Amino acid sequence: MDLDLKNTDAAGEPTSRRLYVYNGGFLTQPRIRRILDLAGWDIQLGLPKEGDWVGTWGKSPTSGRGEKVSNWKNSPVLRVEDAFLRSVLPGRGGEGPLGLMLDDLGMHFDSSTPSRLETILATDPLDNSALLNRARDAMARIQAAHLSKYNAFDPALPPPTAPYVLVIDQTYGDASVAHSGASEARFREMLVEARLSHPHDRIYIKSHPETQHGHRGGYYGVEDENDQVTLITDPISPWELLAGAKAVYTVSSGMGFEAVLAGHKPRIFGQPFYAGWGLSEDEPPVDRRQRKLTRAQLFAAAMILFPTWYDPHRDQLCELETVIDMLEARSRAWREDHRGYVATGMRLWKRTPLEKFFDANHAMNFDDRAERAAKGAYDIARPLMVWAGKERPEHSTHTPPLRIEDGFLRSRGLGAALTPPLSLVRDDLGIYYDPTRESRLERFIAASPNLPTQAHVRADRLITRLTQERIGKYNLACAAPDLSHLPKGKRILVPGQVEDDASIQLGTTEVSTNLALLQRTRADNPNAVIIYKPHPDVEAGLRDGQVAPEDLANLADFVAHDADPMALIGDVDEVWTMTSTLGFEALIRKVPVTCLGAPFYAGWGLTRDLGQVPARRHARPSLTALVHATLLDYPRYFDPKINAACPVEVVVDRLVAGDVPAPGRANRILAKLQGIFASYAHLWRR
Repeated sequence: MDLDLKNTDAAGEPTSRRLYVYNGGFLTQPRIRRILDLAGWDIQLGLPKEGDWVGTWGKSPTSGRGEKVSNWKNSPVLRVEDAFLRSVLPGRGGEGPLGLMLDDLGMHFDSSTPSRLETILATDPLDNSALLNRARDAMARIQAAHLSKYNAFDPALPPPTAPYVLVIDQTYGDASVAHSGASEARFREMLVEARLSHPHDRIYIKSHPETQHGHRGGYYGVEDENDQVTLITDPISPWELLAGAKAVYTVSSGMGFEAVLAGHKPRIFGQPFYAGWGLSEDEPPVDRRQRKLTRAQLFAAAMILFPTWYDPHRDQLCELETVIDMLEARSRAWREDHRGYVATGMRLWKRTPLEKFFDANHAMNFDDRAERAAKGAYDIARPLMVWAGKERPEHSTHTPPLRIEDGFLRSRGLGAALTPPLSLVRDDLGIYYDPTRESRLERFIAASPNLPTQAHVRADRLITRLTQERIGKYNLACAAPDLSHLPKGKRILVPGQVEDDASIQLGTTEVSTNLALLQRTRADNPNAVIIYKPHPDVEAGLRDGQVAPEDLANLADFVAHDADPMALIGDVDEVWTMTSTLGFEALIRKVPVTCLGAPFYAGWGLTRDLGQVPARRHARPSLTALVHATLLDYPRYFDPKINAACPVEVVVDRLVAGDVPAPGRANRILAKLQGIFASYAHLWRR
């Protein structure tokens, strides 16, 4: 892109240009204003002066106002449009874009004149190996995550039985149709051509997402259905539809671009930006486009080089890969949550955080009666959500429940102190701490040896960040203990646990108390320096698991009260544990771990296992693969700063900065009362 659009001076420093607009959307949509501001455009009202620009929204009905002013004042025009990965819901659904196209030459869907995107496609070398590798990785990620411009669809919905012919509809009267040289007649002609060319094949017409949501009509309707032709209005993944298609027909739809990326050579009846590069069959060819491109080159120009991408979590411009991270998280949240939930077994203080985390559509009903909750969920066709430790047989009377539990990068503060979580897991098979049955996490770990290279790179970066920043599950403000007085020798860290915790009850056999853990560690390591770290909930008097002082004196060389666990891990040679997640945190930091129980990370060849681990755990993932399954695939994350689902990297940023929610005043009072009345814990854990 030329220097004007970069808005930098000769030294490369950012500058700002005035952009005069005559479309209300520039003023009423804060996301668009913010992206333009970060890109160096100062939105103004009035008339431009010399050196000022006029901004228009694509070829919308209001764009003519700005073009008239441009002609009058001889000011250049910046045309603005949504990028090709926009959001979960359409713009008319109230969601802001994650990227914009800023074009000083034309508009990517207007074939009457070259756009900036077309110029990049025609003239940029597009031969940089690093760029093309990024393009291939991003293409694979987008397809694997079923990402599209709009993403309110369900990848689990089955497509029609393959093979079939796919005809792609668009919204009626959309500017991308008229300005690609097409009209309603071309849609009629396209369907006729599809039928003539494939007289014996089923033909499916894919309606536009805005048509499915009732915002705008399309060019096709139920009147076009017959024995051969069927209209698809269900929210099926476009990638699933493309996978089963033997031929694809489009006028100028963005899904035609996705068809090219999926390996099709679509038949095109308009002149969209992706036509004319040797990757499609063009009914009206664009004569000036003579270059032959690969799919990776087309993608690199349209998705990496040209758009201006935005990260709302960090409020900054970003690269495509960050947008993919965000859209993966947001799409997953919508797809899992859009039906709403009936929730049961949830303590009162957790309900508000759960509503924020899972209830974007305000469709979460709480019911503490197990049988009634199960029947109610079945009757209204919603998933039944239950806190994992509160699951009862009655919850499975109609459909299997979804078990909810804290994630592994939870917060800055204890759950027992009523600190809201930044991550939660949602398991449809079991729950990660219960080795007696398979969990969804086990499935992810078993499949993790087959992760693509880019997934390994992302997990390695996460490992590095967690290690450097000393981030763990609770991230309490604890000091690193002084261990200089301890004798020399092999140092073993023994993390204490809450003894009535479900992970102990379900994941241990012979060794199931903190005392027994210390005794076994000392017996097997008589000359080692043993450092015992009590569990924070136990130290706070909120949960069971105290070890008598006289026993500690005989078994441990040092008791690390209120100590930073990450600092301790860095100062020891081994960790011995029953099922503590601190064992997983030690693995991340390359510290050997011996397990006397069966935590989720045991049994995969990465730990020394002295307990009974399930025989079904026969996969041998790398540490990187285990981390990807545990911290990227399994949990979901929530950014309380903007109240939205987010990728793990955002939560790490929040934990590092301390920019996380603390318990409210009522919760703090309740937490103190819990400490005072700890022996009556059953009263508030109902």
